[in-house]
Order: sequence, then C-alpha cells, then structure tokens
Amino acid sequence: MSKAVGAVLTTHVIAGLVEDHRLTSELREFPENIDDTNGLIEVPAESLCEIICDAVATMIPAGATLDAVGVAMPGYVHQGVMLDAPNLPQLKGAQVCATLSAGLKRRGFDVKLSVFNDADAVAAGIAATRGQMNRQVRVWTIGNGIGFGRYPWTEGPWEGGHMVVTLDAKEKYCGCGGRGHLEGIMGYRAMRLRFLDMEPDEVFAAAKKGDKRCAEFVELWHRALAAATASMVHLEGPGRFYYTGRDIQRLELPRLKQYLYDAIKMSPLQNYIVEMLPEDPSLAVIGAGVAAMIESKC
Repeated sequence: MSKAVGAVLTTHVIAGLVEDHRLTSELREFPENIDDTNGLIEVPAESLCEIICDAVATMIPAGATLDAVGVAMPGYVHQGVMLDAPNLPQLKGAQVCATLSAGLKRRGFDVKLSVFNDADAVAAGIAATRGQMNRQVRVWTIGNGIGFGRYPWTEGPWEGGHMVVTLDAKEKYCGCGGRGHLEGIMGYRAMRLRFLDMEPDEVFAAAKKGDKRCAEFVELWHRALAAATASMVHLEGPGRFYYTGRDIQRLELPRLKQYLYDAIKMSPLQNYIVEMLPEDPSLAVIGAGVAAMIESKC
C-alpha cells in the first residue's frame, strides 16, 4: 500500500498519514497550543518550514517506508517557489520546496516531496474520497482568503480568489492590493476592513434581521461568488463545482443558484451542478498526500 504524509498550512499546520486515498492516523495540529487569534501570520518563513518538517516527521511511524510527502499552502506556488501569498506575506519569494526538503533530510527522511496550493489539495481530496480520480473536480474554499482548486492539476496560477468581479473603484479591500477582486468582497480580512464596527458573523446575522446595509452586502457577497463561478463555466465549461471551507455556513445555495441562472444563458453551458460540503480539514490533508504520490511539484 502506498503511504504518504499530507500536511496543510493555514493558521496552523494540520498533518496526517495517508494510505490508498484514506487517512490511517488521527489528524494532528502543530504547533500545539497556538494562539488562535494570530495563528502563524507573524512567524518567519524559515520557521514555518521548520514547523511543517516537525509535523511531517512526527506523523511517520517508526521504521515505516514512505512514498511521498505532500505539503499544501495558501498562495501561488510554482516549481517549488512561493511566488506570492497575500495572506501569509512572509512566504513571498520563499524557496519552500528546497527548504522543506533540506529540513526533512536533517531529520533523516529523504523522500519525494511536493508542494501544492491548499485549494488544489482540497480538490484532490474530494476526488480521492469520492472515487472521482478520473474526473475534473473544481472547488471554491471560503475562509480567511478565497481559494479556487482544481483536480487534476494543470499548469497556471489559478488564483481564482483574485478574479475581478466588479469594476467599482471603491472595491479595494483585497489583501493583494488589487481592486474589484472576489476575495476583496468575500475574504474574512476584507469584510473586517469593510465593516469596521462589526465582525463578519455579526454582518450576516444582522442581514437576516433586516439590516439594509448588511443585507445589501450579503447580496453582493453571493453575486460575487456567482460571477466568479460563471466565469469559470464560460472559460472551462460546465460540470460540478464544490463549495467548502471554514466559513461555508454563510453560503445560501438557492440564492447562488439563482444568480448563476441569471449569468449563464448559453444552453451548452447550463448543465453545471453546485454542491456545498461541510468544512473538513481531512480533505486537504488526504489530497496533499494523494497528489504527492501521483506527481512531483518541486
């Protein structure tokens, strides 16, 4: 049986042992007792890689033969280099693959290593756990940032969260500095900047109670996601789209479907399917491990 360790970097590191498309260990978080308020946002890039290496080494059973290690991170990863990471800016330009590989070797593990975007890992995890390894899987992840993942992996940045969904010059809340971006509307940080007097959860709660300002924003939030999804349909064709992530409970699927219906009118493109999935950290861990066994991205 093929064995791999999958590790995912978010506000902390989550790791697990993966064998033949399933977890064979409990998920573990690293470092323990981390401050949930700031997470790893201020930890230097080299220290982040050390935390990941420690996590991977901890998950490898004594005497076990490992086929691969897959690491998933937020940001634009290309040939083992983090070209940009707006939500973890200290990683920009970091040689993450070389640093991780050297760290694992110092710990006695000379193993095939791959580094992926975290949303791509979620897409691979959905494909693996649903028996869809021979199909195209596309997923939006909704959390601090907005990720777009696809399986099988294809060359390109695929930074769907930075898709332009409005021409309003006032829409400048995206962490990358760009105007009109999807993440500048839906991202957690962006919502806090927009509503300085309210937390994102309070905004959505107030919208349900009839607050006009909040209700208008919730409509914008859903229209932005529909616009981004419709653009992907027009570029790549229809099919199934998944939506998941830490803040998935904010998504009203019937409303999204209505806005998609308004946006996609060409009949050959209308056989799309949208599906919500509860947040499941294991998907990215499994996906990172499975993808690492299939292909090398360093």
